[in-house]
Amino acid sequence: MESVSEIFLGFIDTWGYMAVAVLMGMENACIPIPSELILGFAGYLIFAGRMSFAGALCFGMLGGMLGSIFAYYVGHRGGRTFVDRYGRYFFIKKSHVDMAQHWFDRYGVRAVFFSRMLPIVRTFISLPAGFAHVDIKRFLFYTFIGSLPWTALILGAGMMLGESWTLLTEIGHEASIVFVVICVLLGAVLYLRHCRRKKARGDADAE
Repeated sequence: MESVSEIFLGFIDTWGYMAVAVLMGMENACIPIPSELILGFAGYLIFAGRMSFAGALCFGMLGGMLGSIFAYYVGHRGGRTFVDRYGRYFFIKKSHVDMAQHWFDRYGVRAVFFSRMLPIVRTFISLPAGFAHVDIKRFLFYTFIGSLPWTALILGAGMMLGESWTLLTEIGHEASIVFVVICVLLGAVLYLRHCRRKKARGDADAE
């Protein structure tokens, strides 16, 4: 794995933004390349002045969206039977697809948003969305708003860690879970504030 990781890092080091887009596309097309490795190293290159944050974010998002669309249509056209039969040739484990399917079955299309910030599931969630023939516009919307904060977070973390960016590959899974918890808590706080303001306006109108 270390030698494979070095190949990916060399690819990014040589081809810059284009390599970030290609590798993020591969990751979101269900080829298990850790996004912490891709975006963490890109963050380091931002720290070193060899990339800009905006450029890395745009190309990372572009690749991720294209890869997600590809995986969605594989699921949409081929179905679960096709993925189970041929997925192993592309390093797709049935257990990983099962995990993503469990999330989708439980939360529906909303899982496309939340799972973009979860280990393993974020790579494979496009497949069950395709199996279910989710409306492509809704799929793209949830994919975008779920992928954007994750991509920006890992790039920013790699940039702040600088030469210690490899810590992201060691704690990436734990960090993503913490990030989701923070997002859920923040969402709950905003929702409660909205409810209180709505109630206050209703009380004021009643008076």
